[in-house]
Amino acid sequence: MANIKGAVVVNKERCKGCELCVVACPCQVLALQPTEVNDKGYHYAFMQNPDACIGCASCGLVCPDGCITVYKVKL
Repeated sequence: MANIKGAVVVNKERCKGCELCVVACPCQVLALQPTEVNDKGYHYAFMQNPDACIGCASCGLVCPDGCITVYKVKL
């Protein structure tokens, strides 16, 4: 079976920091940015642990604002 490496891209200006993606991630890849905020004043999601991402796209499926794009690369 091929190994899959995932990458999550978050549109930080659209993200409202609802944290649904953080909770939905089975590999604990995502977190909310603790120090920075977007133009609307929200702490946005980012890949805190990018090496753990398997590209399952659970985060993108639960995002109510469609801020998340998931890429998969076969290794």
